[in-house]
Amino acid sequence: MVCRSVSKLFNQMLTTPTFMDLISTQSPLRFLALRPPHHHHHHHQRQNSHVSSVPYLHVFDPDQNQWLRFSLSFLPFRSPHPVASANGLIYLWGESPTSIESNRSLVVCNPLTRQFQVLPQLGSAWSRHGSVLVNSVNHRVMVLTELAALYFSNTNKTNSWLTFSANLPSKPRSPILISDSVFALCDVGSPWRSQWKLFTCILSRLNNNYNSWVCLERHEWGDIFDIIKRPRLVRGKGNKLLMIGGLKSNFSLNSSCSTILILRLDLERLEWEEAGRMPVEMYRSFQESSKLKVFGGGDRVCFSAKRVGKLALWDDCDGAVWRWIEGVPGGGDGLCRGFVFEASLTALP
Repeated sequence: MVCRSVSKLFNQMLTTPTFMDLISTQSPLRFLALRPPHHHHHHHQRQNSHVSSVPYLHVFDPDQNQWLRFSLSFLPFRSPHPVASANGLIYLWGESPTSIESNRSLVVCNPLTRQFQVLPQLGSAWSRHGSVLVNSVNHRVMVLTELAALYFSNTNKTNSWLTFSANLPSKPRSPILISDSVFALCDVGSPWRSQWKLFTCILSRLNNNYNSWVCLERHEWGDIFDIIKRPRLVRGKGNKLLMIGGLKSNFSLNSSCSTILILRLDLERLEWEEAGRMPVEMYRSFQESSKLKVFGGGDRVCFSAKRVGKLALWDDCDGAVWRWIEGVPGGGDGLCRGFVFEASLTALP
């Protein structure tokens, strides 16, 4: 989506303080944004550097049931790769157009106003192995791996990344940032049988002198982690998180799944509840797929799998509804990854 002024008078009207104040009172538009396919991120520019292609951020508007796209051509980077969003801003990896070697920077931008800011330099290994977590408080950003975590916010007096040891028992799976806490799933089982546990740490208590991560568990939860196959975390609405995975038919090692289950954890009361389960007819499209991707947030979650050709959407805005999203843009293997983008004209990088 690219907008150009067609009249000086119209442009003056759109930029007046009165109009900007009016816009700032409007609720942001809630989109589901797609990340570019992995093959595009790693290989497209190197194999097709002679081809001129305009980079876009593809988003789906669940309320209007249509796909939109925002141009990222205003960014002076090759292969911009959006990975996260918070408070109306997009966070993406961008590769320097003048660098011979792979040299990626983390950039924050507003694709509506075409403003951007480059965050302090990171090594390229972080873009390959790190998960980028963001929230709207002081532009907090964390890049997390199994061994270490980098943390940055506008309150850092040194305007640099703070480095902390992660000390997690395994590679963190689907880490999410909620308020001042990070949550991640870790497999603490054996090579023969997975055993998932929920770990958390508080950002304000990050310290290299001791392990900041703790395993979050309660006796009352029982076998909650044993009934779900290959669980993932998604940020829920308010102070809640969602855990999503296949609902096992039994507790055997290679148990089949009957559907996909969504569980909701209230982080204040530390109580789980069932938020939804995929209809059996819809689940049949995912049943044979070995790879499933889950993304979204709040009260909307998308499901993607190879060779399905469309996305499944769980929408709990006005009561739980399951529906298909057709016309997914882009090529690749059909496996989509993404995040929630709350578009706003007033968000400043």
